[in-house]
Parts: sequence; structure tokens; C-alpha cells
Amino acid sequence: QVQLVESGGGLVQAGGSLRLSCAASGRAFSNYVMGWLRQAPGKEREFVAGISRNGFATDHRDSVKGRFTISRDNTKNTMYLQMNSLKFEDTAVYYCAAAGKTGVLFRKEDDYDYWGQGTQVTVSA
Repeated sequence: QVQLVESGGGLVQAGGSLRLSCAASGRAFSNYVMGWLRQAPGKEREFVAGISRNGFATDHRDSVKGRFTISRDNTKNTMYLQMNSLKFEDTAVYYCAAAGKTGVLFRKEDDYDYWGQGTQVTVSA
């Protein structure tokens, strides 16, 4: 089992930047495929970005490509999401998640086994 804690959310103006962090504890962090998902008010939770166990493979949803970058540091048991050029529509609660099943990258919510509590990102227009 792994425990996940997000940090780094907040209020930012459109065009600004934030960096989210996800600190993991428990079983070996490098055993898990990791991902960031978000949920905006009144909407379903959606995939944002994912990263393979060794960090060599990444995946970003089209609407954030070129603006967001996912990364991980297995020596620090931490995953990051660098968010630049933020837009109003990026406003959401951002969750980090861990998947223990076999595979390189995952996009579906059901593929993830463990979740953090979420961190709010609010982008003012």
C-alpha cells in the first residue's frame, strides 16, 4: 500500500504557473505507475498526465500538452506537475494517483489503486 499527499495548489492568475507535488510513503514508490487527474465543479474526473515507473515515458492530455509537464524523482518518492500558461478552464481539484498493475501508462480512473486527498487549483480569468 502507498499513501499519497498532494501540495502546491492555490490561486493564480491566467497565464501564471504552479508546481504540484505528490509525496508518497509506504511501499516502494518506483513500483507504481503514477498519474495526475483533475475534477472541475460539476464535471467528471479526467486524466491530466501520467508517468511510467522509471519516468522515461510520459503522457499528457491534448489540452495541456506544451503547458504541463509531469515528472518524478524516485529517490525522493515524489511526483510533480509543472503547470505553465494556466487557463481558467484548468481550475479543478487535482489528484495524484498510483497504479500497481502491469503496464507502462494509464489514463483510466479505474486503473489507479491509490489516491491522494486532492489539492485545489483556481485560475482567475
